[in-house]
Amino acid sequence: MRNTFTVAAKKACALGYKNANICLINEKEESEQMEIQQIKNFLALAQELHFWKTAERIYITQSALSRQIKALEEELGVKLFERSKRSVKLTEAGAFLRDQWLPLLDEINRIHMQARKIHEGAFGTVRIGYPGSIIYSFMPDLISSIALSLPELKVELVEPTDISFEQLLLDYKMDMAFRRDPAENPALQSKCLYSEPFALVVPSDHHLTEQNFTGFNDLKNEKFILSDLTQNSVYTSNLRQIFEDYKFTPKVYIETDFGGMSLGLVSKGLGVTILPYSYSFSALPNVRFIPLHYSMNLFVVWRKNDNSPVLKNILHQVLEVANKYLVGSK
Repeated sequence: MRNTFTVAAKKACALGYKNANICLINEKEESEQMEIQQIKNFLALAQELHFWKTAERIYITQSALSRQIKALEEELGVKLFERSKRSVKLTEAGAFLRDQWLPLLDEINRIHMQARKIHEGAFGTVRIGYPGSIIYSFMPDLISSIALSLPELKVELVEPTDISFEQLLLDYKMDMAFRRDPAENPALQSKCLYSEPFALVVPSDHHLTEQNFTGFNDLKNEKFILSDLTQNSVYTSNLRQIFEDYKFTPKVYIETDFGGMSLGLVSKGLGVTILPYSYSFSALPNVRFIPLHYSMNLFVVWRKNDNSPVLKNILHQVLEVANKYLVGSK
């Protein structure tokens, strides 16, 4: 379908309306139409006021330009230029149309550019879900990368608590999610990005260090700050496995499902905890991280049949950023 100005649009513009929605209406019952390219050529001539220079600038012949301008004048019923052998001048009506059409054409070009950005996935909104364990490392790196490569893309971050990541993706309330296990629903696709170790987190003045830590028997008198170990999350399943392997039962002093809270309480000397090592990037004072010989994965999950160009671009950014962590985890 051609982009056109209709006769109704001409009348609206002649009355001085500047709203593109009024001047660019497309009514089927109107038979007379002028193409946007004709308007562009008229504006080019109105700027140059020279047929040969204008024709050279817009890459058409001088005779073709003359025919277009004459056809436009006949279609409008308005004389646009005063012509002589020595000069070309805008008529009063031509100057009026130039002043009315120029901002409209700028608006059309802006709209076309915006549409192209949407088509290329450089403009729009992406909603990303994430676990709290990556807020100090991977997520800031990813958002920085997106901001640099796709500055006009709006990012909405979601940290679900009582609603599953998968359900939010299936309900189109998120476009992508990071989680610690792969997707289970067949409508979703997932990819493992990297693995990171668990770490024992103790106050900085604690007697245990990476050098003298020999096992969980060193922690038999410690107060633990942990999630409810009866939960069925990937994190708590890993914790149970660690404690089972060491035949160790922790003395849980405080229960919380938020890693940031656990870290803050450890920094106050209220106990010890076990967290993914990425929490060490928080720069929180008064804590020490002792890596353990256990690790957990980070997956990215998205809708399998989602062909959004924005999603494609974001996935590319995700894999680039994750590669740095993948190398670091080896």
